[in-house]
Amino acid sequence: MCLLRQSVAGLRPKYSMDFRMPIANNVTRLLDSRKISYTAFELPAEKLGALETARLLDVEPAAVYKTIVVAREKPKKPLLVVIPGPNQANLKALAAFLGEKKVYLPTEREAEALTGLQAGGISPLVLLNKGFQVLLDSSAQELAEIHISGGQRGLNIRIPVEALIRLTNARLAPVSRPEMTF
Repeated sequence: MCLLRQSVAGLRPKYSMDFRMPIANNVTRLLDSRKISYTAFELPAEKLGALETARLLDVEPAAVYKTIVVAREKPKKPLLVVIPGPNQANLKALAAFLGEKKVYLPTEREAEALTGLQAGGISPLVLLNKGFQVLLDSSAQELAEIHISGGQRGLNIRIPVEALIRLTNARLAPVSRPEMTF
């Protein structure tokens, strides 16, 4: 079961009939203050992957996006790459798009240290104005809304793609490919 909170631009948020505390954090307050329509979903507070999140929310896995921290070879700020849950970051395509020789995935511990957030709760919406460049996989353009982390484990936000792009100044690029399974 998940707790649901909907906010429609210009209207007060509506909560489910569950009597727990409403879902609220800096991300939901930011979205409310900008009058951006979204739906917040409370999930188990453990680290969940995008595919497990999709299963719990009963949505297509391709609609649940995950945020991957990507480091550069040169001493530059890491990137936040937002890609569909079933996919993996395409590091060669990403490096080519950025004009870099090489980019790499830091360890989970390094990603947490770089962002100050727990894995499973890393979100470009929390890291606004922190100097991170955001790249959104171009496949997001095919959807009206996507699900992303709400900035903490157990909080998922469904947000219009255009609003996410505007808020994060995300650049669109084909930066993922299907997971390889053997």
